[in-house]
Amino acid sequence: MSEQVHIQILDAAAAQASVEALAEVLTDCVAGGASVSFMWPLPHERAVQFWQGVADGVARKERILLVARDDNGEILGTVQLITTMPDNQPHRADVAKMLVHRKGRRRGIAQALMASVEKVAKDYGKTVLVLDTVTGGDAERLYERAGWQQVGVVPNYALMPDGEFCGTTFFHKQI
Repeated sequence: MSEQVHIQILDAAAAQASVEALAEVLTDCVAGGASVSFMWPLPHERAVQFWQGVADGVARKERILLVARDDNGEILGTVQLITTMPDNQPHRADVAKMLVHRKGRRRGIAQALMASVEKVAKDYGKTVLVLDTVTGGDAERLYERAGWQQVGVVPNYALMPDGEFCGTTFFHKQI
């Protein structure tokens, strides 16, 4: 029997209570080579600090935090919808930090998170979503399969966790 994945929106209290588990997901992704704004080695305190800031953003209603849990309640993945935009962009949101722990990969978690974040965005009246990802990576293919449209590529935009330059591909989706 296959294990179910449960997508959940975390309120401020649940986000704060999940900081350690989310820090573990982030640390695993960076250790696995994901270019998600952090360098390796990623100190645990830095990962916790990042997620505490996210939890504060949830409390201020600036972002929506989704997590994917297994049947045991363990967080295996996460994605954020940043909803606070300039006055002339109330219809837009950014999708950020789509992360799946390596032990949860190849199980449809990323697809489930993306489908859920798009539904949440629509429920919040957002009609344009934007995101960026490492050029040529698995996530780029995931977004293309999910109907996201490539806007363009910026070479040498960021660094991989090991310090090598990488390009970044920008996507949008009209929902």
